[in-house]
Amino acid sequence: MQRPTRALFETPAYHSVRRSLTTEVVDALRQQIETDELKVGDRLATEAEMVQRFSVSRTVVREALSKLQAAGLVETRHGIGTFVCEAPGRGLFQLDPADVAGSIDALAVLELRISLETESAGLAAARCDKTQIAAMRRALNDFERNLGEANGTISPDIRFHLEIAHATGNRYFVDIMTHLGTHMIPRTRLTATQIPPARYADYLTRVNREHEQICDAIERGDADSARTAMRLHLINSRERLRRAQEGI
Repeated sequence: MQRPTRALFETPAYHSVRRSLTTEVVDALRQQIETDELKVGDRLATEAEMVQRFSVSRTVVREALSKLQAAGLVETRHGIGTFVCEAPGRGLFQLDPADVAGSIDALAVLELRISLETESAGLAAARCDKTQIAAMRRALNDFERNLGEANGTISPDIRFHLEIAHATGNRYFVDIMTHLGTHMIPRTRLTATQIPPARYADYLTRVNREHEQICDAIERGDADSARTAMRLHLINSRERLRRAQEGI
């Protein structure tokens, strides 16, 4: 006897319904934030509470929170909860969170970042100050401390790349990176391909070594080396993602 359940879950209609439910949750929470019903610093309801409130699955709730985080409206503090952030300024570059979370190809994002961040690293090396270098180092230290957590390195990773964007002195670099949010980190897609845990810690260690090489070059004021280190890091990230998607 055939089991139709798996086939049903793979149909376009099923995914369309799930996207619609996710959008409803995103819109409801975003309205609460924009009307100050939920203020900066407020903790959102737990996943279980949202499941009950919206009559949806945990998967839908998690997708909705991912989109809100990509839009810079909330942040998740592991083991504590999800909190409302200061709304990001509206700059030239705007992406709808549903588009960011639902349809952006991670490999295409890396191609964009190779062009964008290679130059931002060079500018940061020429323009940064000691305070900005210290902020980059703190992000790398936080990354190192969180190597044992599945998602604990994502936030420090984003912070590191954003600090470089800030160090360029050009707000448009910051604008684009901010609106890419968590989806500029290919690791959010790599975990979905189920990298074996034994290999995952080594993978994270290699990523942070590449970060340190970028930071070292920026701190030296060596723009050419900073560009080279950043370009190599992002090309490596693209290759790691490609290999994971292909199951290599």
